[in-house]
Amino acid sequence: MSDEAREKIRRAQQGDASALAVLLRDHYSFLYKYLIKATMDPLLAQELAQDTMVRAMEKIRTYNGSSSFSSWLITIATRIYIDRKRRWKREQDWKLQEQGVRSIRWKFENRGEEWSEVLDALSRLPEAQRIAVLLKHYYGYSYEEIGGILGIPSGTVKSRVAYGLNQLRKELNEDGE
Repeated sequence: MSDEAREKIRRAQQGDASALAVLLRDHYSFLYKYLIKATMDPLLAQELAQDTMVRAMEKIRTYNGSSSFSSWLITIATRIYIDRKRRWKREQDWKLQEQGVRSIRWKFENRGEEWSEVLDALSRLPEAQRIAVLLKHYYGYSYEEIGGILGIPSGTVKSRVAYGLNQLRKELNEDGE
């Protein structure tokens, strides 16, 4: 890193807005090109680059010089991208689960079967807890048998069942109040 770059970073860390602006402008193109290659989506790359620049402005004082400034920016950008992908996956999983629940409820009601509040609350449990509760309290398996079915220790099954039942009680009590 050149002495000039170190000086810009030092001034930016001390609150010099113009030094920070020049520093970020000098690295924007490099960062954007990296993000295009990482995401294969120019619009997303532009959005992530802007988010990275904002984060860099907020965190400039934490830059310690142990890596190049561009590597620091790439680290920030990559983490923002990974976090966003995780959030998208959770949102997509939730949407798919909600569509599945609506479909099942519709099928129950069309066959004249009741869709209870318990089934509704059960549908909102995390999958691991829902399966453990079903196997224990609906199908009557022991904790050891469930552990064998799921390939997990019986203690883990007990905690999943306990957490699941607590969540069901909370939801059903809130609905009943």
